[in-house]
Amino acid sequence: MSNLPHALYTAEQIRELERIVIQQYAISAAELMSRAGAAALASIKTHWPQAEHLVVVCGAGNNGGDGFELAGQAIANGYHVSVFQVGDGKNMSDETTAARNTAIANGIDIHPFENVLPPADVIIDALFGIGLSREITGDYALAIETINTYSPHIPVLSLDIPSGIHADTGQKMGHAVRATLTISFLGLNQGLFTGDGPDYCGEIGFDSLNVPSAVYNAFSPFACRVSLENDATGLVQRERTGHKGLYGHLVIIGGEHGMSGAARLAAEAGARIGAGLTSIATRKAHATTLNLTRPELMCHGIEETHELEELLQRVNVITIGPGLGQNNWGSSLFDKAIESKLPMVVDADALNLLSKNPQYRDNWVLTPHPGEAARLLGCSTKEIQADRFAAVYELQKRYGGVVILKGAGTLICNGQSPLRLSTWGNPGMGSGGMGDVLAGVVGGLIAQHFPIMEAACVGVTLHGMAADKAAAIDGERGMLAMDLMSHLRQLANLIY
Repeated sequence: MSNLPHALYTAEQIRELERIVIQQYAISAAELMSRAGAAALASIKTHWPQAEHLVVVCGAGNNGGDGFELAGQAIANGYHVSVFQVGDGKNMSDETTAARNTAIANGIDIHPFENVLPPADVIIDALFGIGLSREITGDYALAIETINTYSPHIPVLSLDIPSGIHADTGQKMGHAVRATLTISFLGLNQGLFTGDGPDYCGEIGFDSLNVPSAVYNAFSPFACRVSLENDATGLVQRERTGHKGLYGHLVIIGGEHGMSGAARLAAEAGARIGAGLTSIATRKAHATTLNLTRPELMCHGIEETHELEELLQRVNVITIGPGLGQNNWGSSLFDKAIESKLPMVVDADALNLLSKNPQYRDNWVLTPHPGEAARLLGCSTKEIQADRFAAVYELQKRYGGVVILKGAGTLICNGQSPLRLSTWGNPGMGSGGMGDVLAGVVGGLIAQHFPIMEAACVGVTLHGMAADKAAAIDGERGMLAMDLMSHLRQLANLIY
C-alpha cells in the first residue's frame, strides 16, 4: 500500500471532490465515468494479462455506469464481455444511461441477472458504489452471494468499493462482495481500511482519474494513513554525545500474580524502542526473576503505594495496565499513578479500571481494543465495530489525550482532524501479548520526549511494521509478541 495516497475520504467528501472537478474544472460527469472505465480496464490488463472473458455485474447507479463504460471499452479492446444488470434501470442517471447505451451500441447484450454466471477470467463488481447506506436484500443480495460463490476460483474486481461495504465505516451491510482487487477512484474511501473492509477489499488500487491536483487542496480529508515518512519527525539520528539521561525513564506498572509476562513484554518493547532506562513495578514475588533473561530491565517489588511513589519520582512516563489485574493491588497502583500527573499510557486492566471511574486528562494515551472501548463507552463491542471512527472520536471526547482504537485499521485520535489510520499489521498479531508490546513501545517513545500524538502514530506504525516483517519471515500463524522485538529495534533506526 506504500504507493497509495495517504488521504482518506468519506463518501460525502468524495462527492464534493467530484462536484469541484465538474463545476470548477469543466470535466463532465460522463468524462469521469469514461476515465473510470479506462482505469478499471488498465487495472485488468496489469493484474490479469491473460484474461479474455470478462463478466460485468452492474447496478442501476453510477457504479453501474462505470461497469457499462468498462464493458464498452473492453469489447473495443478485443475482450469477450458478458454484462448483467441488477435492479430497475428506470431511474438511472443520464451518464449511466449513456454508458449503457454506448455498451449496447458496441454490440454488448445486457442481460437481467441470474444466479449462474457464464465462464469468466475476471468478474467485475459494479453493483454499488460509495453511496450505499442500507442493508442489502432481494436481488442485490442474491447477486452478491452468487459472485462470492465464484470468487474463490475466479478473480473479482470491485469498482470503488466492494458492493455491500459502507464507504464511511467499513461495515458490511448484510452482504458484501469478497473482492480480489478493489480500485478506488478520485479519492480513497476510508471504509476500505477498517471495520469489515480489509476482509472484503483484497488488494487496493487507486486512480485519480487525472483530475488537477489542486482539487485536493479544497478541504482536508477526514483521515490519513500513518507512515514513518509523514509522522515520525522525531526518529532522527542521535547526537554523538547522547547518553541514557537524554532518552528518558519509562516505568511499566503491572504484573499481578500469574500475569508477570505482560509487564515483561511491555518493558522490553520500551527498551528496544530506545528508552534510556526501563523499570518494572510489579509484585515482589516476580521482582527477583522477571529480568533474568533481560538484565537491562530494573525490577521493583511493589506491594504498597508508598513504594511506588518513591519510584515515580525518578521516571518521566508511565505505562500502566499490562497484567495489572483489577483487584485491590492493581486498583491502588492505578490511583497512585493517576495522582502523579506524569504522562501515561493506559492499557489493558488499567482501561477497565478507568471505565469504572471515568476521568479526563490531556497527557495520556489510551490503547483500547474494541471490547475495552465498549466498556469505556458503556455500549456493546458490536456498536464500536459498527462505526469505529465515531467510537474513537467519542472516546477522545470523553477521556481526553490520544486514543488508539486497536484492530484491523487501528485508529489514532487526539480530537483534531484528520485522525490517523494504520494499514500496517496482520492477523498474526491476534495472540497474547501484542497489546502489551504496543503499550511499551508508545511509552518508550514518550520517554524519549516524543509528543503524545506523535508517539501514538509512530508507535502504532512501528508495531504493525514489525509484525509484518515477522510474518514475512515465518508466517502469520504462530507469531508471538517476542518475535517483534528485533524488528522494532531495526525499524526505530530507520532515519527519515
